[in-house]
Amino acid sequence: MGKKLGETNPEDEQCKHNHVIRINDCDINQDRLASMLQRSLEPPRLLKNSAGRSSCSIFRVPQRFIEMNGRVYEPHVVSIGPYHRGKHHLKMIEEHKWRFLGSLLSRTQSKGLTLEDYMRDAKRLEERARECYSETIFLDSDEFAEMVVLDGCFIIEIFRIVGNLVRADPDDPIFTVWLSTFLLRDFLRLENQLPFFVLQSLFDLSKMPEEEVNHHTGVPSPSLAMLALEFFNHATMERPPEVIQRFRNYKAKHLLDLLRSTFTESAEEEPRKGNPATHVIETAAKLRRAGIMFKQGNANCFLDVKFRNGVLQMPAITIDDFTSSFFANCVAFEQCHKHCSNHITSYVTLLDCLINTYKDVEFLCDAKIIENYFGTEGDVARLLNNLGKDTAFDIEKSYLSSLFDEVNEYYRNGWHVQWASFKYTYFDTPWSFISAVAAVVLLVLTMIQTFYSAYPVVFESKENGN
Repeated sequence: MGKKLGETNPEDEQCKHNHVIRINDCDINQDRLASMLQRSLEPPRLLKNSAGRSSCSIFRVPQRFIEMNGRVYEPHVVSIGPYHRGKHHLKMIEEHKWRFLGSLLSRTQSKGLTLEDYMRDAKRLEERARECYSETIFLDSDEFAEMVVLDGCFIIEIFRIVGNLVRADPDDPIFTVWLSTFLLRDFLRLENQLPFFVLQSLFDLSKMPEEEVNHHTGVPSPSLAMLALEFFNHATMERPPEVIQRFRNYKAKHLLDLLRSTFTESAEEEPRKGNPATHVIETAAKLRRAGIMFKQGNANCFLDVKFRNGVLQMPAITIDDFTSSFFANCVAFEQCHKHCSNHITSYVTLLDCLINTYKDVEFLCDAKIIENYFGTEGDVARLLNNLGKDTAFDIEKSYLSSLFDEVNEYYRNGWHVQWASFKYTYFDTPWSFISAVAAVVLLVLTMIQTFYSAYPVVFESKENGN
């Protein structure tokens, strides 16, 4: 007999009390179960568990960044490392890598080195090198070592030739202007890196006796880091000699981290002060109307932004294809590698705040803060807005947090903001000034006319009263 409406089964009540869910008998595919259990035991491949460690520093760029900024993360002429290895459009330089390797082997054989020695060196560092990549590298040990030797020796030979440590053929097609420009950018793409300790080991192994000391001056020859920075000085973001010397023995993660660190390590970071509830700042147009002035700073590092007494000082920065690529890859690195500072992300966020339209870019160009070789002012505005979009930016950990506080405090100050707004509205251009003067003159004349219109009546009233 069935249960009446509202009647409960004691067995069901017991199941609920014990939090037991009864499922009707059904067939479960045992092969599917075995497959699921197997996959639950396998480590992730596309983003390894070790990707959060400080040792991991070479990442795939998040797809959202690629959608906004395009191919700025992808190598255009040369593949370095495993992520873009074997792509068809990079085969031209792949052939030249073997030529450079042959040149290095013929030069270093005089001190008893063979290709086997380089392969052994790469295999010695293989496990540590694999841990630097956020993805599992599907190359066997020999393939991985071959890639490291081929790509690493190519980079090292390029640096030695540009640094005049090795004589090169003046007609070498690798050093044409267009190709060198692309090499500069490709060596600084996040997905296109070898660990720096791998490059350093190959560099030390292949160093010839005459490279140890300059026999003419007695000064030690440049280190690998110095050669790399001198190579990147052929771009628009030149580093002064004292900075290059200071980074002689710097332990970088890779080449992108090396160049980035010459800026971030040199930037002056002020201690946090003021209201902890920091907010980003308004656009350049709004800050100008509030009386804030913009001036070109004289620091060597573009990150050294200062705010004093209503003046925002920003060192000049050139925006071109190189800097746009460098900024994009630095931001991606800082977003993926949680063990580094967010200096470049902070600076890009600052520019994103200041720039809303092409007019803001025009103003910053007129103030000699931005030098535009990228395209139109609208192109620069879109570039910087996209670089700052969808970034996980913790303003409290930003080296610019105090500056944001000070600018916002000045912006909210009542009397000078209103006075500045009045000046901006009526005295910013000759025409607005003329209009303001004409309005004042008209007001004075109207008052005079009103006075003299009323004066005879007042005078007549006084006479009648007498």
